[in-house]
Amino acid sequence: MNPKVEKLREERAKNCAKIEKLNARNKVIDETVENLENSDIIGLVREQGLTPDMLAELLASLKASPLPVKPEKKEESYETEEN
Repeated sequence: MNPKVEKLREERAKNCAKIEKLNARNKVIDETVENLENSDIIGLVREQGLTPDMLAELLASLKASPLPVKPEKKEESYETEEN
């Protein structure tokens, strides 16, 4: 067999192992981010003194009649040409 083929197969196997490791790390990162976001949300709800029932009622009322969204004001950009 061509030695280049074997070398490329070994490199590919190493790459697959690295990818698996990085995917596993990304999964941990995603879970950590979600947990931190959940903690922030719980903190905001508690800060407002809402009970779980009050929060559920608030969310249901917002779902039934959403708040109007103001269009964002676009900032003008001035581009300059450099020669």
